[in-house]
Amino acid sequence: MAIIVDGHNLTIEKVVQIARENEKVELDPEAKKRIEKCRALLEDKIQKGEIMYGVNTGIGELSEVVLTPEQVEKYQRYIIYSHAAGYGKPLPIDIVRAAMLSRISCHCHGHSGMRLVLTETMKEMINRGVTPVVCEKGSVGACGDLSPMSQIALGIMGEGECFYQGERLPSAEALKRAGIKPVVLKARDGLATINGSNVITGLGALEIYDAHRFLKNAEIAAAMTLEVLNANMKAYDERLHKVRGYPGALESAENIRRITEGSELLAKIGKKKVQDAYSLRSTPQVTGAARDALKWARNMLEIELNHAADNPVFFPDEQLVLTGANFQGTPQAFALELLGISVTTVAVLSERRLNRLMNPHLSVGLPAFLTKGAGMFSGLMLSQYTAGALVCENRVLSHPAATGSIPAAADQEDFVSMGWTTALKTKQIIDNAWAVLGIEMMSGAQAIDFRAPLKPSKGVQAAHEVIRKHVAHLEEDRPIYGDINTLKEVVERGEVLEAVEKAVGELK
Repeated sequence: MAIIVDGHNLTIEKVVQIARENEKVELDPEAKKRIEKCRALLEDKIQKGEIMYGVNTGIGELSEVVLTPEQVEKYQRYIIYSHAAGYGKPLPIDIVRAAMLSRISCHCHGHSGMRLVLTETMKEMINRGVTPVVCEKGSVGACGDLSPMSQIALGIMGEGECFYQGERLPSAEALKRAGIKPVVLKARDGLATINGSNVITGLGALEIYDAHRFLKNAEIAAAMTLEVLNANMKAYDERLHKVRGYPGALESAENIRRITEGSELLAKIGKKKVQDAYSLRSTPQVTGAARDALKWARNMLEIELNHAADNPVFFPDEQLVLTGANFQGTPQAFALELLGISVTTVAVLSERRLNRLMNPHLSVGLPAFLTKGAGMFSGLMLSQYTAGALVCENRVLSHPAATGSIPAAADQEDFVSMGWTTALKTKQIIDNAWAVLGIEMMSGAQAIDFRAPLKPSKGVQAAHEVIRKHVAHLEEDRPIYGDINTLKEVVERGEVLEAVEKAVGELK
């Protein structure tokens, strides 16, 4: 069933349904009325000769240049041409679809001034699978994601290139095959398509979704390690976390308690320490803090998805046009910086638990590097090197881009958010972090094999079975890069999480 977009009702999950699962989109009838009402205001003001930024003036440093009536419509096309100045490989299709959806939602408020046909065409491109080719780099995240959004606008115009049914085609051909008529831009249409940080918002929404799944998988990985290392589970007692009060810590501890419930490993391995190392007993505090950060980031992105981010902003009921900086990407940038820091920190914790699995002085009787033949064999020793390298890279990527403004447009745009750089590096952080979790899970599964005949909990057993379906026990040394890459993808696409939730119920 199609998702009706009205400018107020988008969630992170709905973005994923549309961008990745190809759910259809419809425009709310009231939203259409708002768009048409706003357009009528703009056309009335054009007829009266009123000066409006980006409608009958230049933009940026050229905003004081007033255009003649003959220049107005041509100018919208030239805006798109001049701003389509990106660099690099094409963005994945789901990101572009999410960006288009974000822009449609903005239009639905009736504050942008473009014609309804523009929004309807974007909707039909999403529904029929026509996705503009958009270069990965070039946005500074202020005045909107101008360069990537301009490539989306080119597709709407039947220019540039689009992906359609697995092919990369000239946009005119892709639109023709899909039965969509290109739009000829008129006054305001061009700038109304590009003047928001919608690519940051689209990718950010997908990252919020992925980060939540990452945190649940991190708790599964932690549960595996806790069981094979005979952790003192007093650190996970609900009462302990209630007295401090952080919601995320309560959720994390509860998830891990549920996953590890009934474990023979925890009951029978031997004497427990009074207090475990921080990497074993701090997981609820650390992962919980990431959970709380994620909630704030989600709130920021969902505000952006459900409000009008444009410039100028038209108010039809008041016959008013206001210019400002509602395109500014700093709110999303801050949210995604925090998200990247959070995921990086949880991956650091995973690598530290992995270290304890490898080190015979810390692993409660497990063989060195999880191999019976240590000396002749190196076992999983080098997998920790890979995890360490990925953690190091993520620490570098966690350096903020949002403080890195470089002035543009002859200093008219003298502060920019660099939010797109933030979004791109957060995407890489999450990708690296999946691999770190995959390595911990692979090592946890190996350790479970060595603990036989003692049985893990139902939750950990479910994870172990998925892992063993894809990666065999390491009896003697073999190249393991294939195992690492395979397991990273298995974890990322949700196979382990799905199996564990089937065994213990949905995790928070």
